Amino acid sequence: MKIKSPLKDLTLIQIINRFDTDDKARKHLEKMIWKGGIVCPKCKCSDQTKFSDIKPNAATKTRAGLRWCANCKDKFTVTIGTIFEDSHIPLRKWLIAWYMICSSKKGISSLQLQRNLELGSYRTALFMAHRIRYALKDSIFTDKLRGTVEADEGFIGGVPDKNDKRNELSGYRSNSNKIAVMALVERGGRVRSQVISSVNGQNLKQAIRENVERSSELHTDQNPAYTGLKFEYEHQSVKHRANEFSRRENGKLISTTSVESFFSLLKRGVIGTFHHISAKHLPLYLAEFDHRHNCRKITDGERTDIGLQKVIGKRLIYETAI
Repeated sequence: MKIKSPLKDLTLIQIINRFDTDDKARKHLEKMIWKGGIVCPKCKCSDQTKFSDIKPNAATKTRAGLRWCANCKDKFTVTIGTIFEDSHIPLRKWLIAWYMICSSKKGISSLQLQRNLELGSYRTALFMAHRIRYALKDSIFTDKLRGTVEADEGFIGGVPDKNDKRNELSGYRSNSNKIAVMALVERGGRVRSQVISSVNGQNLKQAIRENVERSSELHTDQNPAYTGLKFEYEHQSVKHRANEFSRRENGKLISTTSVESFFSLLKRGVIGTFHHISAKHLPLYLAEFDHRHNCRKITDGERTDIGLQKVIGKRLIYETAI
């Protein structure tokens, strides 16, 4: 995934210097959102002859970046219809926060954002971070994963119940105090992770069928919940209980190390950075880790700009976020 980004090789200190004013931050956001020209967020008009700039005026409280659309006879800015709309946080701080979240491999805590950006409260920083995660989340997938796809499930957050006995058939603990997550990784490519209600054959197979093309090669562990997929996919499994983590078979590598690496990074982020994640907000954190993984082969600046292009139509009200 490659884009021509003005932020390509910038470091954090360069980002801060580059966006030292809200006007500079706004102009950069306009470049990311209006790549093909200005579009009125209210009537969707893209006729450039219909727009005129309104000169900023402190006396009349006319802010910079305000435009007039002759088609709908209304005023608008680039932030209308995005996560930045009606935000009292300076736009330059928003863009720096975007960069910090997109460039932090294991995530960055809201307290850290609050300190670094001099935000008024922890709740402000948390809401800001949730808005960014919400924008990063892909609500609709236009295609399915293909090629060699690794699937695994894990449990995030909470403390395991010491009295929770192992299932006699599968040998796995139910982890009733944790949240179940399913992850699918294209080997060398994309990841898709999602919260599932429970780890059982119905849920795991449904997630695979919805996200993986039938012609793909599927690699899993020996969890019996995956039984039966060999009739729909070229299904291979590794026997972890026999201390097998990978093997060569007919010249192919049979392994689940890619998806296990994703879970390893996710869990380290939860333990070391966030400490606790609620079930309500876990999908937002998964979107954050998915975005960084899917854009891992490009620079921090490019990863940030790809994320900024997802902000359109994704407002998040306060009551929903907290």
